Amino acid sequence: MRLVGNDTLVAPGTRVVLHRVGREEQGPVDSTLADARGRFAFRFLVDTSAVYLLSARYAGIAYFATPVHTNPQRPDTAIALIVSDTSSSAPVAMEARHIVVSAPAADGTRGVVELILLRNDGQLTRVAPDSAGSAWSLRLPRAAAAFAAGEGDFATDAVVRRNDSVLVTAPISPGEKQVVLQYTIPGDLATVDMPFDEAVPLASIMLEERAARVESDLTAQPDSQTIQGRVFRRWEGPVAAGASVRLHLPASVRLGRWALAALVGTVAAGLLLAARLALLPRAPVPRQPSAESLLDRVARLDGVHAGREADMPPAAWSAYLAERGRLKAALSAALAERRRDT
Repeated sequence: MRLVGNDTLVAPGTRVVLHRVGREEQGPVDSTLADARGRFAFRFLVDTSAVYLLSARYAGIAYFATPVHTNPQRPDTAIALIVSDTSSSAPVAMEARHIVVSAPAADGTRGVVELILLRNDGQLTRVAPDSAGSAWSLRLPRAAAAFAAGEGDFATDAVVRRNDSVLVTAPISPGEKQVVLQYTIPGDLATVDMPFDEAVPLASIMLEERAARVESDLTAQPDSQTIQGRVFRRWEGPVAAGASVRLHLPASVRLGRWALAALVGTVAAGLLLAARLALLPRAPVPRQPSAESLLDRVARLDGVHAGREADMPPAAWSAYLAERGRLKAALSAALAERRRDT
């Protein structure tokens, strides 16, 4: 097919790269320089099992457009590839923090998975102030061990542990980003404190052990969450900056191997919780997402998950459908609001 960029897409001389993202392989397909009018064109064979993206670099940072249409009869000429200036002080807020704690594994340790949603509502990309700094950081519990970054919106080597903190060293562009963390806590601890150095309007704690409880202002929920047949009780609510959520854990009983990798693979089920919570009254945010940003988020979500139902755990697939439904509902509301304004 032939892909043509319009004359407002990029600045003249910008290098535009076409990427293919498939189930088994991904990487750049071709690249070209935009002409004096900012126009460019690609010709390539379409693989219906893959997604195609465009990228451009600005100030040393790569930015990606939404997935391109692959209908050869309707070339995609309305591609928005937005780049941003950078700042080490651009505000980035933690919009939500979901913490899932499993029952003890065979060695007595408890697996923990965190799903964190960051939001950059400005027009500048947040960058680290220097090579030794980070764009964003989070303190972990003191007893956290065996840390590893999960598959979020940043490369795993850009989410690193330094002493008692996790650092995101990659730039954080405008919009919403996901950070996935995984670690273990010793089984012989009766209490574990989860530090919150910055306020978060929505926090949730999910505990598998029936005797475990949460000491904080979070509210215990009457319903539970089931992940791969395991039942988790949950607490939720806002958390103020500087607060600490204390987990009270029973004496460790080895219940059989609860692989952390399996929990990571299905922690997207926590997005089901986030989707439900999103329908409840929420604290006002500085700016509602635009229809364009919501459409971009739907496209990116589909680019990662669409057509992969057979490869994903049922809980993860349900989470994808729930999150997609939430975004589409928000998109419909944004478009309706725009029509009323006009």
